Amino acid sequence: MKTGIRMKTAVLTYLLLAILLASPAKAGWKPVEKVETYAVSGQTGPQLHASMGERGPTIGKSRVRAMAYTNFKLTWVRDYQRQGNACVLVSARPKLIITYTLPKISGPAPAVVQKSWDVFAAGLAAHEKVHGDIIVDMVRKIETATIGLSVPDDPGCKKIRTEMTSRLAELSQAQRQASRDFDRVEFAPRGNLQQLIVALLMGR
Repeated sequence: MKTGIRMKTAVLTYLLLAILLASPAKAGWKPVEKVETYAVSGQTGPQLHASMGERGPTIGKSRVRAMAYTNFKLTWVRDYQRQGNACVLVSARPKLIITYTLPKISGPAPAVVQKSWDVFAAGLAAHEKVHGDIIVDMVRKIETATIGLSVPDDPGCKKIRTEMTSRLAELSQAQRQASRDFDRVEFAPRGNLQQLIVALLMGR
């Protein structure tokens, strides 16, 4: 009886391993998250706020400065295979690097100001982390939308790339819109980030 139980256990173990190995690579990757900082200085909340406006990261072609910024680099290792006269994306493994650019106070500040800054900085970092989560969600959706994609009459695997470009553009646009919508809520009157800014300016 014990031998039979051990054999059944071994079979179940091998089956479980086979399932895990055969499953898509979704669970097998994690984003690389990096934090870069820029220096701000001041002895009051308004001075620190002004320093962020002078030294914060620039965004887009307009070069507008922000208090913080989340950027990413996404590359893929894709396996296209010809099956009959069709082309199939058999697997796709992403490499995602997310970089958060955040302010860091330099030099000593009055204890009350430092305490107010610490609360603000923690809230700002949490805000940017949500932007990072939105990016990760986009990559997950790209996996779902493309892995297993099959395009008929495409032995050279050219049409499938055009189809994928269309799908990726839609998902990228959705990610940008989600980030804009989140910022709109956060910066609205009584929004979380707006309240953090007011608290910093008021020294609370």
